[in-house]
Amino acid sequence: MIIGTRGSQLALAQAENVARLLEELGYETTLKIIKTSGDRFTDRPLHAVSSGVGAFVRELDDVMLEGEIDIAVHSMKDMPTVRPSSLSTAAVLKRDTPFDILLTYDGSTLDELPELSIIGTSSLRRVAQVRRYRPDLVTQDLRGNIDTRLRKLREGQYDGILLAKAGLERMGWELEGEILSPDFFCPSPNQGTVAVITKAGTEAEAAVSKLDHNESRIVTEIERILISELGGGCTIPLGSYAEITPDGKEIHIRAEVLSLDGLETVRIDEFIPMRGGIEKARELGQRLVKMGGKKLAEEALLQLSRDSCDFDYS
Repeated sequence: MIIGTRGSQLALAQAENVARLLEELGYETTLKIIKTSGDRFTDRPLHAVSSGVGAFVRELDDVMLEGEIDIAVHSMKDMPTVRPSSLSTAAVLKRDTPFDILLTYDGSTLDELPELSIIGTSSLRRVAQVRRYRPDLVTQDLRGNIDTRLRKLREGQYDGILLAKAGLERMGWELEGEILSPDFFCPSPNQGTVAVITKAGTEAEAAVSKLDHNESRIVTEIERILISELGGGCTIPLGSYAEITPDGKEIHIRAEVLSLDGLETVRIDEFIPMRGGIEKARELGQRLVKMGGKKLAEEALLQLSRDSCDFDYS
């Protein structure tokens, strides 16, 4: 079976892990690197690439639908909420740490950084959350793979950078930093989770399904349901995080939509029962819309479309 992947270190690490897990089950695999537009155009903000929605996913979908690969491996947070019906999320791997981590040039925490410190991130969600929590800080776009981002931090181009902790874990790197609380920095939906995609009804789907982690699938599905009616996918500043309580009876849900400047927030923070959790999540998603989440999402998309029109692509 051919596993398609982007060529970044992180994408390769994720794909190689899936290959190893499949080979442990007796399946032979080979890797095929696919270069996406998100990899080619690193001179512009991520939301300006491929309409910002699933920039690293849809091109691999096309390659799979054309029959060039059997399996694709993605960071699940990058996947659009609407997927081709002929493709299957055959496995959701056991979730890694879902939270953001702040790495700083001098070891400062977010509260300790002086005014006008420069924070690098490619995520509009993190930008909005930083502006809400510390409006005196400066946020600047940060692209490139993890190595590139860390080099820019070491060179002093940024006072701090924000990353997903899971990415460092998958690379096997132990770096000192501040893990940010989901109470203030609600993660992106499905952050820390890897999805393995196949065509539906294929031998590849049957093989990959053996890697599925049920609890991770449950919480990631709930996170996607919560924000499914907002539109905008991973482009707009929103967070959605669900975790099963230690007794296994409830799910703690946090979800929020922010304005681009972080000044407005619509937020939900509740416990729902495990039984009937999917239906309850739909109700909470609808409530998020009625509370003004849809309006904030639409305003963010409108502003982003204006910014894209003004972007200099020369």
